Amino acid sequence: MLIPYKNSNQKIAMGLLSLMPKEKDLTVLQETIARYETDPDWKLYLWKEVDFVGVIGVNIEAGEAKLQHVCVNPSFRKEGIGKKMLDQLKLTLPCELKPTKATENFLLACGEAEEEKSD
Repeated sequence: MLIPYKNSNQKIAMGLLSLMPKEKDLTVLQETIARYETDPDWKLYLWKEVDFVGVIGVNIEAGEAKLQHVCVNPSFRKEGIGKKMLDQLKLTLPCELKPTKATENFLLACGEAEEEKSD
């Protein structure tokens, strides 16, 4: 189940985001969480099975949503959770979803992106 991020889930969200290569540095990770908490155009969601096992985040601007972050706990990978998060996210978005360079391969693997790169 896709659940909108709340401040009470900060440690869980930071733990999941820290699994992404660009979010390993604590300062970068804190800046990312702060952005999701303060910028109304940045939306973060957690995926809950029995526990929280995934995170997905977008930046909505100029009529499109850019997929900024997507990560699943390594113990739950290869179970289709990333695709489930993506499908649920698309139902909540008011606009088209586009990849960033960091998320393009994920969208391609899900059959959701074209071969061209965007920032």
